Amino acid sequence: MKAATFTDVNSVEIDDRQRPEPDSDELLVEVTACGVCTTDVHMYSGSLTVDYPMTPGHESAGEIVAVGDDIDDYEVGDRVAINPSIPCNECSACKSGRENLCKDLTSLGGAAEHIIEGAFSEYVTAPASNVEDIGDMDYRTAAFAEPLGCCINGVDQIDLTSGETVVIVGAGAIGLLLTQLLRASATGPLVVSEPVTERREAALDIGADYVIDPTEEDPTTVIPDLVGSVDVAIEAVGLPDTIEQAHELTGPGGRTLVFGVPPEDATVEISPFDVFYEEREIVGTYSLTPDSFARAVTLLQNGRIDADTLVTDEFSLDDIELAFEQMEAREGLKKIVYPNR
Repeated sequence: MKAATFTDVNSVEIDDRQRPEPDSDELLVEVTACGVCTTDVHMYSGSLTVDYPMTPGHESAGEIVAVGDDIDDYEVGDRVAINPSIPCNECSACKSGRENLCKDLTSLGGAAEHIIEGAFSEYVTAPASNVEDIGDMDYRTAAFAEPLGCCINGVDQIDLTSGETVVIVGAGAIGLLLTQLLRASATGPLVVSEPVTERREAALDIGADYVIDPTEEDPTTVIPDLVGSVDVAIEAVGLPDTIEQAHELTGPGGRTLVFGVPPEDATVEISPFDVFYEEREIVGTYSLTPDSFARAVTLLQNGRIDADTLVTDEFSLDDIELAFEQMEAREGLKKIVYPNR
């Protein structure tokens, strides 16, 4: 089978290898669609530490082609989305329902303590406990289950109350998924700050009440004039400056969610007095849980999220490097790779 392998920083090769066989508790899935995530780009560029060589790809869906001996719930021909995060199910985090914080987390091609072969390949194995049946949902939409599950897990961290004012800093694919999810969660005024015109227009199309260009207007001045006090600010870029900006936007009792993946050595300046005196919170969110993944599949199956609007570019496995280059240049939105084309 063919697979994409990161061999070094800014180096990807398409190689041929033996098709894997599933263990007794695993499924072998023919990967039909796999989304390109900013995490993949960080691994490609070297800004996120991984051990090379490795096969990335963690936003996938496909058809089961082989079933482990101990599995009764699935059969060949079933159509599934794959949750790439494999918890140990034994540590305190797992037992408390926070499997994303598992001390021994393994990921299929994503960021975790342990990384195994991912889904930028024609076939991938996955534990049966890590898939969700997608019925007749198309594979391209089902590939959004993983990033949407991450968004759901993030929104869970901020204890959103209906009607609260929310600002999203950054309208890439994740920022736009968050926009739709928050609109479905009955948020109050929803503002998106994004410098790229096409992304601002997309944000308005899918539910934002206001958009601003932070290169033309100061968000910390304009947004309070538009909506008053901000209850929640979500940073979906991953830069120290935008994290500080998001925190500055929140009012007393406000929450800042760090969703974007910052550089590992980045630091920010925050006033501890503001955190103390105004009870302002800064919370993080990492990955997803089995519960948020299952909820994501349900939302997609029921048409609550418009995935098609977010897909701007599609690639075969042979052209995957172009997808990474476009992501680094902030060209378009979601990239989908079809390993078996």
